[in-house]
Amino acid sequence: MKKLRILSWNVNGLRAVHRKGFVKWFLQDGPDILCIQETKATEDQLPSKLENVEGYNSYFSSAERKGYSGVAMYTKIKPRSIKTGFGVEKFDKEGRIQIADYKDFILFNIYFPNGKSSKERLQYKLDFYDIFLDYVNELVNAGKNIVVCGDFNTAHKEIDLARPKENSKISGFLPVERAWIDKFISNGYVDTFRFFNNASEQYTWWSYRTRARARNVGWRLDYFFVNEKYMKNVKSSYILSNVMGSDHCPIGIEIDLTD
Repeated sequence: MKKLRILSWNVNGLRAVHRKGFVKWFLQDGPDILCIQETKATEDQLPSKLENVEGYNSYFSSAERKGYSGVAMYTKIKPRSIKTGFGVEKFDKEGRIQIADYKDFILFNIYFPNGKSSKERLQYKLDFYDIFLDYVNELVNAGKNIVVCGDFNTAHKEIDLARPKENSKISGFLPVERAWIDKFISNGYVDTFRFFNNASEQYTWWSYRTRARARNVGWRLDYFFVNEKYMKNVKSSYILSNVMGSDHCPIGIEIDLTD
């Protein structure tokens, strides 16, 4: 049985992380698939070393707005197809979505919106969550397996951030955002990291201010979810907190393929 290793990382600027040794780290680690969020670049702005990584097919989706959002996927296995939206223009134009159809599963690489800037953006985030849930539910109801990775921009439970009380009225830990993750799980999706690991102080994002990372004052904002039926194929799920270069760190999952 073949094992597949997928990594996900919000790099907070693909060109910026490239200057910090991204390609060297990537080739040394050698995942089967690497999903990137917050590229902050269009494909024509990237150096060739980022466009063409040896041994990988690469796919990019960027926002209409320059220097904003954007997702990318590097994969050794060519997907059967890849989409860059849900079919809803107000969400698709921000370059937050990649949906890759593999034989065993459909992989979603998503950079979910941040709701901190305004009430309107918080509502946009919640609407995005709901459209996404409808989309994946339709696929699962049709018999597909789903793997979802990316920056959800919400810490689910108090264990998932260092300062829950101080952040209870901040977008990223609002009751309405946390309730949506509860709803997502109740629809039949598994937070793979928490399936294997119930330890506290396990974070994936640290503010650049106040040396938060050195003190491990962080948030777990990045996730791998799968539909319940596919959880039996998931062999591990983990956080690579020692990998530097962004205010987020990579996360990973290992899957057994059916053949």
